[in-house]
Amino acid sequence: MFISFEGIDGSGKSTQARLLADFLRNQGHDVILTREPGGSAGAEEIRALVLEGDPDRWSAETELLLFTAARRDHLEKTIRPALKAGQIVICDRFADSTRVYQGTTRGDLLERVNALHAAMIGVEPDITILVDINPNVGLSRAKSRQTAEERFEDFGVEMQIKMRSAFLDLAAHAPRFVVIEGAQSIDDVASDIAKAILPRLVAAEGPHA
Repeated sequence: MFISFEGIDGSGKSTQARLLADFLRNQGHDVILTREPGGSAGAEEIRALVLEGDPDRWSAETELLLFTAARRDHLEKTIRPALKAGQIVICDRFADSTRVYQGTTRGDLLERVNALHAAMIGVEPDITILVDINPNVGLSRAKSRQTAEERFEDFGVEMQIKMRSAFLDLAAHAPRFVVIEGAQSIDDVASDIAKAILPRLVAAEGPHA
């Protein structure tokens, strides 16, 4: 099973992806936890290019190409081999982030994003967990981390508001999405995610002899 986590910056999705991986491992599942951009050696190099530096360093079109290149390497080197080996793949961001950031929020490029995705990636997660949170809260959390990877946070709260709206719009049109209220405690969010994932995981595994 391929599970992705999405959400605006500071939503807590990275923490929740890690907690779900730990939970499923404790349940006896073989799990790989990965992230985008990144998740493979080549993709991690591209990550530094797109997440660091001046906010206006790249155009939305250039970002789209860089993110797709990173995703292709990630797919070839990490995701496909793990799924073929029967592992559960949990990914912190996937193509929906590109649909939101470059396709909707940073530029009007959604058709190009989807066309490039179809041509070069061709894979969607089985389940996408959208951790939804107030944009002001999310941005405050994200900026408090004080990392070098704050290029998108530096665009400000207006961009976060647009991104939240775009994520919710995607979720409304794709049945694979599960929207989780991110303003709860970490434990309550994790519990809601586990409740959403487990029935689907049991259904995917089918009856055991």
